[in-house]
Amino acid sequence: MIRRYGETVRKGQRYKRRPGVYAILLNGADILATHQAEPTPEFQLPGGGIDKGEHPIAALHREVFEETGWKIDIAQRLGAFRRFTYMPEYDLWAEKLCTVYLARPVMRLGPPSEAGHSAVWMAAKDAVHLLGNEGDRAMLAGVLGIDPPR
Repeated sequence: MIRRYGETVRKGQRYKRRPGVYAILLNGADILATHQAEPTPEFQLPGGGIDKGEHPIAALHREVFEETGWKIDIAQRLGAFRRFTYMPEYDLWAEKLCTVYLARPVMRLGPPSEAGHSAVWMAAKDAVHLLGNEGDRAMLAGVLGIDPPR
């Protein structure tokens, strides 16, 4: 069973399943996150949706590059969680199936190419409290070996 985080499922609401891949990008005690300006400003694990026909690993490389400008080296798959949420940028009620990988940023290739995103380095112990969704925070806390914030 895949753990669910976030909003309660709304009765009668149809959700479209949206698989995505995300990365915990550690460099020592720091993490590379992305800050998304809209629709709600928040820090996130870099990543996003897998396009039709796209391999998840290729999607992860693409999404991390678009949101941070960095090339990465993927170490391992950590796990997955689900979130039920409204995505205003797509006018979509989504069941997000979020698969998270541990990876290492290896080279900055340029600025983020995705509008409204910026790459942000922060202490991983601070990111556990600053990331915008409970699933991201729990996955990072697991990597750090600490209790997730409530």
